[in-house]
Amino acid sequence: MSTTGATADPLATLGALPGVAESVETVRKAVDRVYGHRIMRRRSNEITSEAALRGARGSAALSGADWALEELRRRTDFSGDDEARTVGAALRLTAEAGQLLSIWRQSPLRVLARLHLVAAADSDPRVGRPRQDGEPVDEPLVELPLPNAAEVSGRLEGLSRLIIAGGSAPALVTAAVVHGELLALRPFASHNGLVARAAQRIVLVGSGLDPKAICPAEVGLAELGRAAYLAALDGYVSGTPEGMAAWIAHCGKAVELGVRESVAVCEALQRGAA
Repeated sequence: MSTTGATADPLATLGALPGVAESVETVRKAVDRVYGHRIMRRRSNEITSEAALRGARGSAALSGADWALEELRRRTDFSGDDEARTVGAALRLTAEAGQLLSIWRQSPLRVLARLHLVAAADSDPRVGRPRQDGEPVDEPLVELPLPNAAEVSGRLEGLSRLIIAGGSAPALVTAAVVHGELLALRPFASHNGLVARAAQRIVLVGSGLDPKAICPAEVGLAELGRAAYLAALDGYVSGTPEGMAAWIAHCGKAVELGVRESVAVCEALQRGAA
């Protein structure tokens, strides 16, 4: 997405695309439904914790580590093979995201650097900074052409300016653009998908749409599947109105499915079965 055009608020312009308003309204109603569940009045912290675990599982699955939820509950060591490290990174990012909400609107690039540091958890000098030309990118899911370092820098700065400026765009639109832009750019040497989905979570929570972090979009993205995810991302990268609207709708459907997951958790807790 170009963030340097003449439009004062390009995110708001995306909100006016055909079908996007409907997606926004559907998501809002779904979120209201889970927040209105009576179990939320007494056990919201449990719903938040469960949503975090399930969201991390979904994000890791999209990055190639599709583990059963029971395995995540059982394991304590995530330092073994590549899959275990991916799951560990997803869990760390989900925990860290909630600590960065106050910083996001003032310094989103600082938050992205922190997210990459948390995900990578090593001393590689490339960790926590945008990649330079010629540096390889380890991103098992996305195979789109890589923008060069100058384009990455320019687009990250543009995205940062939009976030700091705020605006009237719905939270879903902003979250989808942050998510899509990071996947398209892959600004870091590794863990870009995990970081992109964590950044989307920060926007949805920090915007007030999902303040208790109980609507794990990552669950929905995993349920919709990798093929649909990549097809929707192609639409985002195309920059066409139709493609952008399809990407936003895909992200919206993922939030709806995340809501459904948390409603099921609420009902299980209500029955005393969880």
